[in-house]
This record gives sequence, structure tokens and C-alpha cells, in this order.
Amino acid sequence: MKRLENRVAIVTGGTAGIGEATALRFAREGAQVVVWARNEARGKEMEKKADKVDTSDFEAITAAAKRVADKFGKIDILINNAGITNDSTLKKMTVEQWQNVIDVNLSGTFYCCKAVLNYMLEAGYGRIVNASSVVGLYGNFGQTNYVATKAGLIGMTKTLARALGRKGITVNAVAPGFIETEMVAKMPENVLDGMRAKVPVGRLGRPEEIAAAYLYLASDEAAYVNGAVLSVDGGMTV
Repeated sequence: MKRLENRVAIVTGGTAGIGEATALRFAREGAQVVVWARNEARGKEMEKKADKVDTSDFEAITAAAKRVADKFGKIDILINNAGITNDSTLKKMTVEQWQNVIDVNLSGTFYCCKAVLNYMLEAGYGRIVNASSVVGLYGNFGQTNYVATKAGLIGMTKTLARALGRKGITVNAVAPGFIETEMVAKMPENVLDGMRAKVPVGRLGRPEEIAAAYLYLASDEAAYVNGAVLSVDGGMTV
């Protein structure tokens, strides 16, 4: 039997990079996958799964969750993968830059959790996995807004885990390190070399490796894992 057989999963930010790898892996494992994304899906396989939704808009998220529940009868899994960056030093960062990242990364995750909660409570079952980051654990220059959201997601994860565990809903987080997404691949080679030098295993991670972590936490194999932050970073936070 496949690991997510008969499960209904929502993956936010699922049309590229880690989100796309996650959506495709979950589908291979038997899940009915719905992708929420602000951008149009690329490729026919992702087009079939994608629903254009702004995760910083609570009303839009609530309506999207209802569409999923109406179509499939339930919502079992939520992968809060959507996130953006808008980097700047504190001196140069505008209020708009700050708020933009907070709205998508932190408020958006809260909105998604709230939108699916009643469906999970009714079923007495749910798996919520939030995307934090290694920088949420140790900070990073020029990313005050981004780091604040990723550290905040760790606190949100642990709080929701305590609140929902007895209801059959587990809430965990994954903290990826440097991952070889399309955006990262476009960086200058000397920058990439510097990134690799910080990783004990000597390479960048692959989106599929983060998808595998999401899969574990979304599966029944992780039924006793709740409130955890799983670092997938090649040893950066050791």
C-alpha cells in the first residue's frame, strides 16, 4: 500500500521548487493533491493539481479550502510550503518589505491552518507540516523579515501541536538548509561555492530531499511525532 493512499493533501507554493517536488511525490504515494499557488502552474501535470490562490488572503483561502472539502469530502494533510523573501538590511528595509514577507510567510500559514482546521477536527485526523528554515534557528544577515517569519513558524508549530494533538492532528515543521532550487541555481558560482563550504556534507540539498521529509511527517509513520522541527540541512545546525 502506498504511504498516502486515500489521503487528500493541500500543498501551498506547489508549482515550483520544493513545493512542486512535494506535490509530485505525494501524488506518487497515492494522495489526491491540490496545489495552492499565486503563480500559474508549469507543465500539464501540475496544471491539473493547481488552484490559483493568494495565501495571504484569508477569504480566498477559506473559499479554496471549502472547494477541496466539497470535491473530496475531507482534508487530511496541509503542507504550508509557500514563502517569499524580500531581503534588505534593517536600515534600508521599508515597512512594505517587512509586511509583505510577514503577510505571506507567517500570516499566510496561520490562515491556511485556520481554514482547514474544522475539516480536520470533524474527521478527528490531520497532518499539518510548516516550512521553517535553518535561518529561523540561527538568524541571517539582511533577512530580518524572513528570519522573523521562520522563527515565528517554529513557535506556531509547537503551540498548535500542543493544542491539537489530542484531537488527532499533528503539527510539525521542516527547517531546510541551502536547497538547489531554480532561483539558487542562477546565483554566481562563487556564491554557490561559499554556500557549499558552510555545509558539512559539502553540497546543496535537493528539493526532493525536503519533499521526503514532508512525506514522512505527513504519513502515519510519524503518528507519534508532534511539535518537532526537522532540520534537513546537511549538518549546518549541528
